[in-house]
Amino acid sequence: MLLGSAVVVWEWLNEHGRWRPYSPAVSHHIEAVIRAGPRAGSVVLGQADRRLAPYLLDLHSMHQFRQDTGTIRPVRRSYYDPSSAPGKGVVWEWENDSGSWTAYDMEVGITIQHAYEKQHPWIDLTSIGFCYVIDFSTMGQINRQTQRKRRIRRRLDLVYPLVTGTLPKSQSWPASPGVSSSPPTPPCTCPQCLLVMSVKAAVAAGANGGTGAAVPQQQQRKASAPLGGPKPPIPAPGLKPPDGTATTRSSLKTLASQVSRRQAASTPALSSATSLPAANGKTTRASLNTLNRTHLQRLAIAQSRVLIASGVPTVPVKNLNGSSPVNPALAGITGILMSAAGLPVCLTRPPKLVLHPPPVSKSEIKSIPGVANTCRKTTKKQAKKGKTPEEVLKKYLQKVRHPPDEDCTICMERLSTPSGYKGPQPAVKPDLVGKLSKCGHIYHLHCLVAMYNNGNKDGSLQCPTCKTIYGVKTGTQPPGKMEYHLIPHSLPGHPDCKTIRIIYNIAPGVQGPEHPNPGKGFTARGFPRHCYLPDSEKGRKVLKLLLVAWDRRLIFAIGTSSTTGESDTVIWNEIHHKTEFGSNLTGHGYPDSNYLDNVLAELAVQGITEESAAQEKD
Repeated sequence: MLLGSAVVVWEWLNEHGRWRPYSPAVSHHIEAVIRAGPRAGSVVLGQADRRLAPYLLDLHSMHQFRQDTGTIRPVRRSYYDPSSAPGKGVVWEWENDSGSWTAYDMEVGITIQHAYEKQHPWIDLTSIGFCYVIDFSTMGQINRQTQRKRRIRRRLDLVYPLVTGTLPKSQSWPASPGVSSSPPTPPCTCPQCLLVMSVKAAVAAGANGGTGAAVPQQQQRKASAPLGGPKPPIPAPGLKPPDGTATTRSSLKTLASQVSRRQAASTPALSSATSLPAANGKTTRASLNTLNRTHLQRLAIAQSRVLIASGVPTVPVKNLNGSSPVNPALAGITGILMSAAGLPVCLTRPPKLVLHPPPVSKSEIKSIPGVANTCRKTTKKQAKKGKTPEEVLKKYLQKVRHPPDEDCTICMERLSTPSGYKGPQPAVKPDLVGKLSKCGHIYHLHCLVAMYNNGNKDGSLQCPTCKTIYGVKTGTQPPGKMEYHLIPHSLPGHPDCKTIRIIYNIAPGVQGPEHPNPGKGFTARGFPRHCYLPDSEKGRKVLKLLLVAWDRRLIFAIGTSSTTGESDTVIWNEIHHKTEFGSNLTGHGYPDSNYLDNVLAELAVQGITEESAAQEKD
């Protein structure tokens, strides 16, 4: 136990082992539920944030449950100094590849805010396990390995909830169960709660009566009470139970008969061990633990039909049939029990993930009309010899005799003063200024030469402000092979054409001088990687430009995986591919009506268009 005051931040554990904070509004909502009922069981996160509608938070097990996928993640209740970033409502965020903003982990945000308040010009996050430098003058995040820059921002939000007095540790929540001081409330009689109570009563009765032993009347009444709620009063002998209890039992009897009728009509009959208890509570039903998986599934599906008939919206629970770390039957029944928290839940079978097409024989694989060959290989391409960085830049620059009174956006010094670059000094005077011929942006020549030397040195230059490309941009993709051909199957959303399948294969190896860590080995996970395009006019256009991108070594790079967190591994290089053939559960599949246009735009950002490809051939 701790004494004092602190702000409470609720956090969840992601797949990379990092604790990610819920927003202040969600943390306030969770705390409000706890204050309203110290023995509360579940929190519906969608009530605080519509984007979290599929999520429930179970306070007893301290886990977050996603109903449409069945995913379960640990959560925790953390305490931070009221004078730190969460106590002041300060949120630090970085811009991701889609242009939206992502909050830093709480530990990182607090560290950044502390340096910001101390008016440090920058902060290196290496000490807390991240290879990034935060530059407050440009409000940018710089990757120390790849030198990639991202924008960051500081914004004000709600202050996280403040607690004072005795502060329990995260592990001590929830508190030990005790007698509730709140007066008992009559049970709810809605179809959801009646179904929940019927399942609970069946489980409890089976656990006590599975051997045929008599169950005391008092224990029967306890088994009928909602879990985690106040116990109903025990009526004295000869007295009628309260009206609410009578109503509940009457409705429960009706519900049990509905389940039995629907089950008999639409599913194979179950043995007497699976029947729901009678209204008087007497039963010799065996425990649910003695039933096999098939019987549990049938019972769960039959119960879910009652919810559907009563107008409850359907929210799928994953893997009723397949294998999963969560037992399918338990996942289904858990979904029903969670409906007691007020969120409608019932069982359906969600669409399955279809990564690959049906098997295709060699005779069915065809070449693509209008596209030469079916395979393309790349090797390491060295920078063109004989041209210095200064000679390369002369092709794209015009000298500026009288610089304007504005900043160089590379070194952030005034253009009328010498360059502020402090690294290895290029053979260019630091006070010379040049203007890029296409876009017209102006920089110190000293800065441009330094930027070129830190890049791929391939004879091309990209404006750091507007991303206009001068010359032919190439990347640092490791050697590999790209195969492409037609298969006789259609993608969802493209029923009138066949499918172009692309297979990328890159082997692990040793990084070259153009990579983040020359001489160090790199891994290549998930190869061969299969990708899919519709065999339409626009699909073939995308394929031809992807072939140009492959030749220019722009499809892949070596860096840190955003999925696994592994460094020195082969990663995608900002040209999105569809790797899911027959579904779109991961967001990397079909149908997606905007994908072809989006990938054409991404290729154009890399300097790859039909016009540039034609000019390169000429």
